Amino acid sequence: MSVRKTQKEATRQRVLDAARELFESKGYDTTTVREIAQLAAVSVGSVFTTFSSKGDILSQVMADRLDALYGELDRLAPHLRGSTSDRLRSIFAIHYAFETRRTRLFLAHIAAAYNWALTPSSRPYGRNPRLRNVIRDCLAEGKARGDVDPAGDLDLMVDALMASYAWTYRLAAWENADAETMSAVMDRHIGLIADGFRPRPLGNA
Repeated sequence: MSVRKTQKEATRQRVLDAARELFESKGYDTTTVREIAQLAAVSVGSVFTTFSSKGDILSQVMADRLDALYGELDRLAPHLRGSTSDRLRSIFAIHYAFETRRTRLFLAHIAAAYNWALTPSSRPYGRNPRLRNVIRDCLAEGKARGDVDPAGDLDLMVDALMASYAWTYRLAAWENADAETMSAVMDRHIGLIADGFRPRPLGNA
């Protein structure tokens, strides 16, 4: 790697480290690019040379974190047992255990999904295909196993589960709930959603 590329990568990493710290301590909305640049000890121009917007910075911060999460899921998923509902509960429990290590950062990730000014290249919560695919694959396997309605709309099921997952984080924001508490709430949500995706007895469609 050339000296120029090495310097550029070092700047990029300093920006991401500074942004991660500020997004978690101050929140996404109240953090400015100037503050990120100051903490990273780079110019504002250097930040925009590397990233097109603050939303893109958050997206990359989360993408770097989620690589570790999905590495863990890839390792554990083949060993999950039980019904589709049970395996979904396990998948989301892994997510809660991971994301509550930096709860405020994940809350910023969720909040960014409702920022209408985000650039198309930004990837807030909901735009990450890996999370959707993990849930969808679990449901598709459930169809093959016979405990998910073969006529069910997988994308609609994924949307319902992702909405429930994000909504439980209000408990972290409002009540400082931990991973175990939110997982218990999500388990009940999954039970209700599963009532909708179970195969229908013949004649009751």
